Amino acid sequence: MIDAGELLHEAEQRLAGAGVATPRADAEVLLAHALGVQRSRLGVLVALGERVDPGRFPDLLDQRAERVPLQHLTGRAGFRALDLHVGPGVFVPRPETETVAELAIVAAREVDAPVVVDLCTGSGAIALAVATEVPGASVHAVELDPMAHAWARRNVDEFAPGLDLRLGDAGTSFDDLDGAVDVVVSNPPYVPPGAVPVDAEVALHDPRVALYGLGDDGLQVPRRVVAAAARLLRPGGYVVVEHAEVQELSARAMFAAAAWTDVRSHRDLTDRPRSTSARRR
Repeated sequence: MIDAGELLHEAEQRLAGAGVATPRADAEVLLAHALGVQRSRLGVLVALGERVDPGRFPDLLDQRAERVPLQHLTGRAGFRALDLHVGPGVFVPRPETETVAELAIVAAREVDAPVVVDLCTGSGAIALAVATEVPGASVHAVELDPMAHAWARRNVDEFAPGLDLRLGDAGTSFDDLDGAVDVVVSNPPYVPPGAVPVDAEVALHDPRVALYGLGDDGLQVPRRVVAAAARLLRPGGYVVVEHAEVQELSARAMFAAAAWTDVRSHRDLTDRPRSTSARRR
């Protein structure tokens, strides 16, 4: 048995030395997970000077120090009101994508019984946010990678069993919905070739198929998403696509065709241009 406060302090120092950006928070999450208690309960144990059996905590700490994503170790990732299942083989949803989901949700709420399509759904995060926050929405999602699709299926089965989840290509999977969709949303792969993500958690553990968007500028896949959206959306329908902040002008150029109007750039919570939206003429 070890004093919980001392255990956390030592873990924080270990993770800080390993370059983890939020060592205290990560140590608390991992210890709470190992003890099978809520993080708030862990705070009580520390305040009371309680001694605990660390259980799996040392092993989890070793892996986190090696920059295995925190979400892989706990098996969960928070996204808006959802606590999604994630792990190796699926892109861990990020806070910046929550603003993309918000744009899609706001647009969907403007329509009675909206039809919404999420292209390149990954864990299913955006599609499930729409399905759980927009009553009456008919939500459809597609993922190309079988491993990511398996994680999305697990999440769909838990949070929104009626969601139409498909395994396939974003450009061709919804021919049956041509011209009938109100909102298309996507967080596609968009990292340019040769651009290595800064964080080891991303570079070493996120699937390459979820990161690299192909083409010289990384926007080959996003352009296919925009082309699919032009086919899927009804007149006046809304599309929003996530991208890197350095791709703002190139992303706007994806909507230069006559099919689009009302092209807008949107900033995330850190005031970076991270998505672009448009309306189908």
